[in-house]
Amino acid sequence: MDLPFESHAIRLGNAAFEGLNNCYVLGTEPDADLTLVDTGIHDPAVRDDLEDGLDELGVGFADVERVLLTHWHQDHAGLAGDVQAESGCSVHAHELDADYIEAYSRSHGAMDDEMRALLADWGMPDDPLSDLSAFLSGGEADGADPDVTPFAGGETFDIGSVELEAVHMPGHSAGLSGFAFDGRDGEEVFAGDALLPYYTPNVGGADVRVESPLAKYLDTLAGIVERGYTRAWPGHRGVIVDPPGRAADIVDHHRERTERVVDVLREGPATPWEVSAALFGGLRGIHILHGPGEAFAHLDHLREAGVVARDGTAYELVDPDADLDALFPDVSAHLRPGWRPVH
Repeated sequence: MDLPFESHAIRLGNAAFEGLNNCYVLGTEPDADLTLVDTGIHDPAVRDDLEDGLDELGVGFADVERVLLTHWHQDHAGLAGDVQAESGCSVHAHELDADYIEAYSRSHGAMDDEMRALLADWGMPDDPLSDLSAFLSGGEADGADPDVTPFAGGETFDIGSVELEAVHMPGHSAGLSGFAFDGRDGEEVFAGDALLPYYTPNVGGADVRVESPLAKYLDTLAGIVERGYTRAWPGHRGVIVDPPGRAADIVDHHRERTERVVDVLREGPATPWEVSAALFGGLRGIHILHGPGEAFAHLDHLREAGVVARDGTAYELVDPDADLDALFPDVSAHLRPGWRPVH
């Protein structure tokens, strides 16, 4: 990593979500606080990846003094409890995600009544509901739940070699946060899943607690453009060298997706599940949740703007000539011609 302080990225296996996870290791210099940004999923092979990566740096779980978590999803927070159990380190997450991380092993795999009611509200049929329930119940047993110290956006963490600022970036999860710092040629950020180099982070299904998920995520993307980060270090895959451009592309992608949702409703009222089928086709695994969740996020955004109305579980188009551009931040100056996000 080309940063003005000593830092390292450990690539951790992940076959279930958006590809390899990144654990960023900071504070390996003398008199600095050894700090991990995210830990990867709780899985024996991934734990081996993390232990081997730390061993190459001459440290281990017991040497970690602080873990900073970008959000509650298990492919980012799953090993935090194991690291804390060996080191006694502090674990930090945004106040909106902290309770989820502390209680994850007690709730993992359980599709509670509230979620079942929500999925029924999205129009999900029984067969995919059963498939999703089996997927959520089929993961590895989780490790120790960490004791989590909550933070709010704007709080800072002095590692010794660098100071990190927590930046609240909701949408994909309620408490998703990046950690901004002064880089060699401007401000950079450890972005978690707020910004990914190839995929568009899911909104609506990735954290069903988030109200107005698309509106919140669009605000996050506009904030990334406004701050003008020179590089973003994401939770998956490689560095993003033009974060404002990438954020603008994702805004444009959602603008186009919203138009596709409106086109579906021009054929008649539809549930989020039916809109999802028109957008994505057949879904498997976690995408059984993410697909209709994304459709719901767009339908909800249109409903709040008065473009569609809800009738039971279905949504119908009430303003077919609405100005959809008005529902999105103007980031056109940062768009990168020819670059299209994946799904």
